[in-house]
Amino acid sequence: MARDYKPQIVTANDLFEGDAVYFTASNNWSRDHGDAIVAYSRDAAEKILSAANAQQDKVVGPYLAETVMGDDHRPQPVHFREVFRTRGPSNYFHGKQAGA
Repeated sequence: MARDYKPQIVTANDLFEGDAVYFTASNNWSRDHGDAIVAYSRDAAEKILSAANAQQDKVVGPYLAETVMGDDHRPQPVHFREVFRTRGPSNYFHGKQAGA
């Protein structure tokens, strides 16, 4: 039995600045998760990922990430890793780093 498809977006890291970026409907990258184009099928997801992978001069490591639509009708992250990435890089010691 095939698994139900869950909507996905394409995310990567900006090649020059390292920020998390999200692939948009205009084939550009945005630092705003809510600007991402949402793939509602496996075929659409593969096409979007392929278009993103063609921009290796702008980003590194494009991949698909599950998303849900928020009350504002914009994609919202699902996994805690993706939530963390929307907040930008941390530049202070915390967790294990604080005890070193």
